Amino acid sequence: MSRKEIIPDTLYELYRSLGLPLGLLDPRDEFTIHNVRELLPELPYTSPSFRPNFFNFLFIKDARGRCTIDNMAFDLEPGTIYFTNPGVYRTFGWREIGEAYLITFNESYLKENVHPDIYGEFPFLLTETIRPLRLDAGAFVEMERLYLQIYAEQQGDSPYKKKIIGNLFVVLLLKIKARFWTDYNPIYEGNRGSEIVKSFKRDLEKHFRELVHGKADKVLRASDYGALQSLHPSYLNNVIKSKTGKPITVWIAEKTVSEAKSLLQQASVPVKEIAYTLGFGESTHFSAFFKKQTGQSPADFRKQMRV
Repeated sequence: MSRKEIIPDTLYELYRSLGLPLGLLDPRDEFTIHNVRELLPELPYTSPSFRPNFFNFLFIKDARGRCTIDNMAFDLEPGTIYFTNPGVYRTFGWREIGEAYLITFNESYLKENVHPDIYGEFPFLLTETIRPLRLDAGAFVEMERLYLQIYAEQQGDSPYKKKIIGNLFVVLLLKIKARFWTDYNPIYEGNRGSEIVKSFKRDLEKHFRELVHGKADKVLRASDYGALQSLHPSYLNNVIKSKTGKPITVWIAEKTVSEAKSLLQQASVPVKEIAYTLGFGESTHFSAFFKKQTGQSPADFRKQMRV
């Protein structure tokens, strides 16, 4: 019997699936930062293949290991930054860890705390595979100051913790963008399937931005996304599912939930208006959809965010 595919939504779910210690993890966190040494007390360790539904940055100051992304292998070495986005198969293995900080986050966190047009501002977040980024000692220290400050804030109890971390993370992303984006050379170059995925993600983001700003009044379907790339919808869906593990319908549903959560944080916007904005003819249909996807009604989610 084949091993069940591991597709975790959070770092907590990943570690639970892998049978790793959970003591430092909270299942409610959309943003996490940890020294990997504290998460993996026993070395060496090599994970099975998994396909996470979250982004991560890994800042390696003093550690050695190896990772694979869609069967491409990379060494994890001191002075490097490693980035992956959701939906890509990967494994990780560690031989030794002194200091290596892992940051994980999801799209909802980005939209709510970093930038409403996150992929327009930081397009490298769409890329499936980027080689580990190597820094000289001085440049790494600059990044280290930022991620350690984020870590310190995450451990604190300031009433403004979420906003402070969000702003610090924006600075970190801008530093990465300024240092690497001009010489950006993604591995997918020449890979047609990966280019299709990136174009689909860009089209999905653009369309929902238009929905939220009243420039579109219906949610696009798979056939519409296929037409945008002059592809048959079945072919597009097969490519998206094979490369990301999720069909187009799931991508659309998850994007709808992400945008809904962002809009629900605006207390002055009625649920009925949010439903209409996201292409639902009736607010009851939106409420049923949201509860099916999240386990909460829109009203309960909104109350939770006020706590």
